[in-house]
Amino acid sequence: MRARMSTSVLVFLFALLPSIVAAEPFVPHDNDQVLERLPFVPGDSSIRALRVRRAALASDPRNIDLAIEAATDYISTGRITGDPRFYGYAQAALDPWWTSADAPTQILVLRADVKQASHDFHGALRDLNLAIEKEPDNLNAVLTRAIVLQVQGRFGEAQNDCARLLDAARRAPLLQLTATTCAASVASFSGGATRSFDILNTALQRASVADVQGRDWALTTLADIAARLGRARVADRFFRAALTIEQDAWLLSAYADFLLAQGRPQEVIELLRDKTDVDTLLLLLTLAEQELDAPSLVEHVELLRDRFAASRLRNDQRHLREEARFTLHILDRPKPALQLARANWHVQHEPEDARILLQAALAADRFKPAEPVLAFLEHSRLEDVRLER
Repeated sequence: MRARMSTSVLVFLFALLPSIVAAEPFVPHDNDQVLERLPFVPGDSSIRALRVRRAALASDPRNIDLAIEAATDYISTGRITGDPRFYGYAQAALDPWWTSADAPTQILVLRADVKQASHDFHGALRDLNLAIEKEPDNLNAVLTRAIVLQVQGRFGEAQNDCARLLDAARRAPLLQLTATTCAASVASFSGGATRSFDILNTALQRASVADVQGRDWALTTLADIAARLGRARVADRFFRAALTIEQDAWLLSAYADFLLAQGRPQEVIELLRDKTDVDTLLLLLTLAEQELDAPSLVEHVELLRDRFAASRLRNDQRHLREEARFTLHILDRPKPALQLARANWHVQHEPEDARILLQAALAADRFKPAEPVLAFLEHSRLEDVRLER
């Protein structure tokens, strides 16, 4: 689930935002309430705490408060580390309510988080629609739905949800930066990248320093928009600023992809050399090693082969884009890469999804599969200098 080929950090940063709700229906009544809870950085103590909670839940699996706490922390840990096992733990915690349409709103939103992590976006939307029907003012559900809709390229619907966040921010100004980031990012995909950058940059300068998570999202969104506009120095500055707040797996992959696009493979190797446990980071490291003919290239190519083969055996659809990129740029097999890129395009419509499909179609000398992508780009008016190359 992440930025590839180039740096569209936008949508998958949204996917990393914690959609965490409180025990009561989440309606921000004052400036002390925020949409996101800062995730912890997993370490020995936090992992021990997760194990203790998992054991407690095993002895009382229908304890809904304990299940919500456990699932929330598992999802947070999965987002930071990029380790998909934590989403499996979250699903296990939610198992008593996994198929129930009558599940509490908090459970529905957490279910949606797990489903979008596995790229079951339709399932995530079903749960989010149910949650919002039950609690129209649940802004965590609204934010998460905007995220999923953007991944699918449904920008008009996503903007409607961002507008709801902006309306709520009038009553709780601390939410202003999060709401503005949501709206600006969607508009930046729909022909308004320059104006969106200016509006969001101004909002960031005015934002409360207390809104750390909101600033992180805004910084990374500004980096993405700047990269798509061809403002490489500006994008680099915003990426580096975001990395001072948190270095989760997604942000590392976004910045590494940006560095690759800028012809800076040695910096990618320095950034990722000890982070090979995450498939996306391993792919980016391997692409950088290919540029420099690094000694570890052969080992990492074989490791990626094994991991993608294992994903296919599990029917895991999360890394179709990465596998398409691996197949095209490392294995030099355009036709299989095109098949993977087309399957990925059926699921999500980010700039990177468009780019790998267009590249594979060109390399395979098959232009008809590119037609839906070209039509989408024309209709959405998406601005990205990397798609013009």
